[in-house]
Amino acid sequence: MRYFRSIASRVPLLFGLLLVTGVLIAADEAPSPAKALVLEIDGTIGPVTAEYFRSGLRRAQEVDARLIILRLDTPGGLDAAMRDIVKDVLAAPLPVACFVSPSGARAASAGTYILYACHVAAMAPATNLGSATPVQIGGFPGLPDGAEEDEPATDKDTKEGAETGDDAAAEDEDKDPDKAPSGSKMERKIINDAAAFIRGLAKLRGRNAEWAERAVRKAENLTADEALERGVIDLVAENTEDLLRKIDGREVRVIGETVILQTADLGTETFEPDWRTRVLSAITDPNIAYVLMLIGIYGLIYELANPGAIVPGVIGAIALLTALFAFQALPVNYAGLALLGLGVAFMVLEAFVPSFGALGIGGAIAFVIGSVILYRDESGQIGVAIPLIATFALLSMALFIGVVGYAVKTRRRPVVSGREEMLHAVGVAEDDFDQTGRVRVHSEIWNANARRPVHKGQQVKVVGIDGLQLTVEPVGNAQEDD
Repeated sequence: MRYFRSIASRVPLLFGLLLVTGVLIAADEAPSPAKALVLEIDGTIGPVTAEYFRSGLRRAQEVDARLIILRLDTPGGLDAAMRDIVKDVLAAPLPVACFVSPSGARAASAGTYILYACHVAAMAPATNLGSATPVQIGGFPGLPDGAEEDEPATDKDTKEGAETGDDAAAEDEDKDPDKAPSGSKMERKIINDAAAFIRGLAKLRGRNAEWAERAVRKAENLTADEALERGVIDLVAENTEDLLRKIDGREVRVIGETVILQTADLGTETFEPDWRTRVLSAITDPNIAYVLMLIGIYGLIYELANPGAIVPGVIGAIALLTALFAFQALPVNYAGLALLGLGVAFMVLEAFVPSFGALGIGGAIAFVIGSVILYRDESGQIGVAIPLIATFALLSMALFIGVVGYAVKTRRRPVVSGREEMLHAVGVAEDDFDQTGRVRVHSEIWNANARRPVHKGQQVKVVGIDGLQLTVEPVGNAQEDD
């Protein structure tokens, strides 16, 4: 009986444990509230940006998000990275809404293509998009890398060009936006390819293809209200909540299937980039890349001037390689890079060559011009800050003209210690001797060999050293000690 009473007393406890377990299992199996995942692209579009978007797409699938909101504010970026993002958008298993925000943001250059690719295109008030003309990276101004120069104009072509004039050519291009742009053959290829690409995206999403092509060929821009009026975007929204409310019930095509957006009650979750993405994004900042490059150059120059220092060489090599990685994601102008290197070289030569400041001043001018035109960006959003350029120009002049010049002058001074300093030193004979005797040099007694007889007190000059024995020759007449 006691056994049964013991079991009966434990029944309520068992029921309580089962009840708690059931509640926990039910809570774990209960569906999480539907949400929209927010990705933020703020700055230049590069390989790091494309990787961030791809990671966000995977995160959206993990949390079973119904929508991705891509908040965009960019001056543009690399064509390859932009196309990677566009491919991911087109292949995404869920809708992607591009939202140019907050007010004052822009979707310039590569951002315009991404906006056109997304299932929903929206902009906040006081934002803009456009300037989608591709710019060849790395070439000298006026002739992109790999570009072929136009064929020489014949007399007939020159005459016809003079008769029609540039205004007539511009008017013809306005009438026919499909007309090939002027410039080199490579420039025409690049622009025609970009125009076809954005025109295809516009037709896929049912947006204004004509203006999209003009944004490529003529670098046109539109405000949010103008873009809505011309059918470039789908709506203007004040914020994310307003966007979700306005697109509720909209039909979009996702991988060939029609999807009706149900966004009125969606919550939002912002996908923050991980530490690696943040570090790589910081490295690809134009100012940071510029500083890293100069640190690399200075470190290597110091290591070459002082072999064996090791630390400056290691730091310089790491900084320079990191800067080269950053330059892959930035529109670097090789003419600016060459002028920058030329300026540093001139300032170094000023310390070795007596040019009365010509090399130093010329180097400073080349350094500043190279820094200003280091990045090629028609929108003017990518570049090195002028105060940073001025600071490094002054520091570079002080470093190479002052410090390096002082080091060179120091090396040219006479040696004041060691074996080399003993040569040609003048001492006094300690006693009379014909071949071997003792002399006092720098308050030290040395054994010496003389080529001619030496008298006590006579001055002698050191002309050779063999181990601890000097070779001397007499100078002047003997001086008797007191």
